[in-house]
Amino acid sequence: MDVKLARGLNELSASEVVAKIASGETTSEAVVRACIERIAARDPTVRAWVNFDPDLALAQAHALDREPRRGALHGLPIGVKDVIDTFDMPTEMGSPIYRGYRPLADAACVALLRRAGAVILGKTATCELAGMAPAATTNPHNGAHTPGGSSSGSAAAVADFMVPAALGTQTGGSVLRPSSYCGVFGYKPTYNTFNKAGLKPAAESIDTIGWLARSVEDIALLTAVLRMDVPQPLRTMSAAPRIGLCRTELWDSAQPETQRAVENAATALSKAGAEVRDLHLPAEFGGLPALARGTINHFERAACMAFEWDNHRAALSPQMRRYIENGLKTSRAEFVAAWRRLEHCRALLPQIFERIDVLLAPCVPGEAPKGLSSTGDPSMQAMWTALHTPAMTLPTHRGPNNLPVGIQLVAQRYDDDRLLTCARWIWDQIGAPELIGVSRM
Repeated sequence: MDVKLARGLNELSASEVVAKIASGETTSEAVVRACIERIAARDPTVRAWVNFDPDLALAQAHALDREPRRGALHGLPIGVKDVIDTFDMPTEMGSPIYRGYRPLADAACVALLRRAGAVILGKTATCELAGMAPAATTNPHNGAHTPGGSSSGSAAAVADFMVPAALGTQTGGSVLRPSSYCGVFGYKPTYNTFNKAGLKPAAESIDTIGWLARSVEDIALLTAVLRMDVPQPLRTMSAAPRIGLCRTELWDSAQPETQRAVENAATALSKAGAEVRDLHLPAEFGGLPALARGTINHFERAACMAFEWDNHRAALSPQMRRYIENGLKTSRAEFVAAWRRLEHCRALLPQIFERIDVLLAPCVPGEAPKGLSSTGDPSMQAMWTALHTPAMTLPTHRGPNNLPVGIQLVAQRYDDDRLLTCARWIWDQIGAPELIGVSRM
C-alpha cells in the first residue's frame, strides 16, 4: 500500500472509514496501521494512551478483514476511556489502586461496539477515577496547555488523528470541555441513553457515557450502535431551527473569546435564516451549576468511593480526597433538597423548549488554560449534565492563542435526534472544517 495513503487513513472521520472499508477501498488493517504510525510519532508528546497494544489492535483488524461484515462499524478503530471495562486489556482508571486490574468482561458499551465490528484500539488516559487530578496528557495544539478532563486522552487522541472516535464520560463537563479545548465534536446524550454497566461510577445519578469524534455524522452513527438502533442518515431540516441564545448566569465569568464565539455564532445563524431569540432561564435555575458540581457530585462520589477511601486512602490524590471529604460533610437532607431542586427544574424544561429547538450556550470559560496542573472549569457544562439534557460542543472558533473554543448546543431531554439534526444545520452554516483537530504534522 502507498505510504502516503496509509498515513492519510488516520485522518478520516469514522463515517468515511466505515464507508471505505465496506466498499473495499481500504481495509481495517490498513486504517489501524495508519493510527498506530500516528500514535508512535506523536504519543510520546501528547500521552493520550495508557494501555495500547499494537499487536492486539492489528489482530482484531486482521480477523475482521477476513470475515463477513459484522455490523455498522465493521473495521473501525475506536478509543475507550480507561474507566470503562475491557476484558482483553487493563482498566486502570488513572489510579495506582487499579494498576494492572483486568476485568473479566467488557462494559456494555464496549461489547456493543465489538458486536458492530469495531476494533478497540486501546485505552485512553483519564483523570484519576474520572475526577479532577490530571492525567499526563497534553493538549495536542500546544503541549503547555491542558487538554481538559477527565476524558483527556480521548479528546487528544481524536484531535491528533490517532483514532477517528473515542468514548468518554461526563459527570460535570468531562466530554464537552476536553472536546472544546482540543477542537473536536463532543456529545453527551440524554442521561442513561447508553448503558453504563462496566463503567466505574463517580456520581451515578448524573454519570453519562458520551462520544468524542470528528463530525456530527460520526456521532449519529456511533450513537445508533450504542442505542441498539439501526443507523440512519441525519434528517434534513425542513426549516431553519429555532435557537434560544442562553447566556446563563455564568456569562460574566466567560472570557472574551467565549463571549465572541457565542455572539458571533448567534449573529451568523440569524443571518443564515435561523430564528434566534434571547432566552433567560427561570429564577429556579439560579445556582444550579454550583449545586451540580458540589452537593450532588460530592455526596454521590463519597458513596461510590467508599472502598477506596476506607482501604487505599493514601493512594488517592489530594483532589480526590477533597471531593470525598466534602461529600462526607454533606448531609442526606442537603442531598435530597438539592435533588428535589433539580427535579423541579427538569419539570420546567418543557416550557423552556416549547418554542425553540435547541439552546445555544457557552461551553467553556475560554480556550484551554496554560499549565497541566488543572483540567479547567466544568461549570458551564455541569448544569446541563445534572438536568439530564443532551448537549454537544462544535469546534467553531479559536481564541487569542489560536487554541480551539467551542460553542455548546443543548436540547430537551430525549430529543437527541433533534439536537443532532440542528447541530448538522448549524455546522453547515458556521462550521470551519479546518479547525477540527491539529495541523497535519
